[in-house]
Amino acid sequence: MEKAVFKQIQSSIPQEPGIYQYYDEKGKLLYVGKAKNLRKRVSSYFFAKQHSLKTIELVQKIKDIQFTIVNSEHDAFMLENELIKNYQPKYNINLKDDKTYPYIVIKNEPFPRVFLTRRKIKDGSTYIGPFTHVLAVRELISHIKQTIPLRNCTLPLTPKNIAQGKFKVCLEYHLGNCLGPCQNFQSLDNYNESIEQVQHLLKGNIKPVVQHLKQKMQDESTAMAFEKAALTKKKIEELAHFESKSVVYTKQQHPMDVFSIAMEQDQAYVSYLMIREGKIIQTHILPLTVPLEETKETILSFAIHYFRSNMGLDANEIILPFEIEEKENNIKYTLPQLGDKEQLLALSQKNADYALKEWKHKQQLLLVSETQNEVLLELQKVLHLHQVPTHIECFDNSNIQGAYPVSAMVCFKNGLPSKSDYRKFNIKSVVGINDFASMKESVYRRYASVLDKKLALPQLIIIDGGKGQLSSALEAITELGIQDKVTMVGLAKNLEELFFVNDSNSIQLQWNSEAHRLIRNIRDEVHRFGIQFHRSKRSKGALETGLDNIKGIGPQTKEMLLLYFKSVSKIKAASPALLTEIIGTKKAAILVAAFNNVEEQ
Repeated sequence: MEKAVFKQIQSSIPQEPGIYQYYDEKGKLLYVGKAKNLRKRVSSYFFAKQHSLKTIELVQKIKDIQFTIVNSEHDAFMLENELIKNYQPKYNINLKDDKTYPYIVIKNEPFPRVFLTRRKIKDGSTYIGPFTHVLAVRELISHIKQTIPLRNCTLPLTPKNIAQGKFKVCLEYHLGNCLGPCQNFQSLDNYNESIEQVQHLLKGNIKPVVQHLKQKMQDESTAMAFEKAALTKKKIEELAHFESKSVVYTKQQHPMDVFSIAMEQDQAYVSYLMIREGKIIQTHILPLTVPLEETKETILSFAIHYFRSNMGLDANEIILPFEIEEKENNIKYTLPQLGDKEQLLALSQKNADYALKEWKHKQQLLLVSETQNEVLLELQKVLHLHQVPTHIECFDNSNIQGAYPVSAMVCFKNGLPSKSDYRKFNIKSVVGINDFASMKESVYRRYASVLDKKLALPQLIIIDGGKGQLSSALEAITELGIQDKVTMVGLAKNLEELFFVNDSNSIQLQWNSEAHRLIRNIRDEVHRFGIQFHRSKRSKGALETGLDNIKGIGPQTKEMLLLYFKSVSKIKAASPALLTEIIGTKKAAILVAAFNNVEEQ
């Protein structure tokens, strides 16, 4: 809506409390807001000097404005929340992925069932939630089933059906998990008493349930129904066990709700702790998206209203990190500075901060993933691959004048190192300097193992070396029969050019391209891994050469010497007296003679 158009209707906007609704050209609700003075608040969208890009975008889409006048700011807040809840406008605070979180539902039906659901429908049922910790809510349902007998069948238990004797009790009745309302063994009034106990448990009020069960156990004992009394006692113990898992945080016994918020950009997390009888009974994290500029006070007010209306919270004290504008009557709002309540608030804040930190971490991973996908698509295009190379393996040889020949293979998945898939190869079948044969052996062994274990083949294999090594590697995969299932390229030493076996010209990647950077990273990583392995083998070989071939010096003696001196050179430089002190006169003499013999030769 243009400013000129808005000016024409500005004077008609009431200067009273209420809510305003913005609609686009198709009549879709874009945004719902509340205001002490509707005219001033709405005018600010069109005439304020500074706005975020999202707000500017919203204003450009507004084609119609509607108002509802109410008696007070609190009424405006309640109506705003109801409209947001029902219509979920694009530019309002919204629950993030709310549909994936489970609820506990008390079904609107004769003899209501109590169960877990992820679908919230307007059928008159009572929905408690949503719960962000699925395991915790499943445990809660389990405790309800173990302590309160309820039906879990889907039979239509209308008075008419029961009176006509249409149903028979099932195994659940005989197990004591249901009292048989289907055959009128349990009255509706008695069943509803059980539902009241369930509601107490869902609100964290365990004491009324325990008192009810204790009275029931007493009545059963008086009637000499000792087996039933024993079962009731077991249920009381189960509740006591459930309650014992909660840590006592305060000596104050009255119900309290603790809220805190962590926010960055358009993402906010509100943490809620349910405190009953001094213990944390339930915890929840509520994710919220905030498309437009909203204060933390507004967001927290929205979240508190959401929790209290959706979970049926009735605590008369709310603990907060700061003041909020929208408050309920007859509720105490506390901003603690010291003591138990301050510690509870700090714990709630810690949970909110952690949730925000996890979100930021996931966003970074998502950004990295998107960037890597672009790189892999670029590499696919450059190499004319049939598939995106999400799985790349690279081989390199390492030796010094033919001594200690080894090969190394590194693996990259989705453009990132997958170190658990790295492999080292001690060359077994090659004598002397023969890089071609060494490469063939390591490639053959790698993919023979992959085929034997039925693992996934890479889309791209890189051989770090010349055309001779690439040809040898191709021989290996041809012998295994997988030459048509993978693409293999060579990587020219130092030039960072890629080439296929039968191509006369290499493929030169743009030096500043992301694909070039990825190939360079893979090459550097295989060099690092191969050199590290080769260095380790050289060191081991030097020790073997220095000590293992001396007759009369066994493994335990060698270990003792290396623990003390750390290297063969220091052992050779040691005095006969020191060697005698460590390994004895006889072995010291053998060692000195062996070293002198080597030097004389």
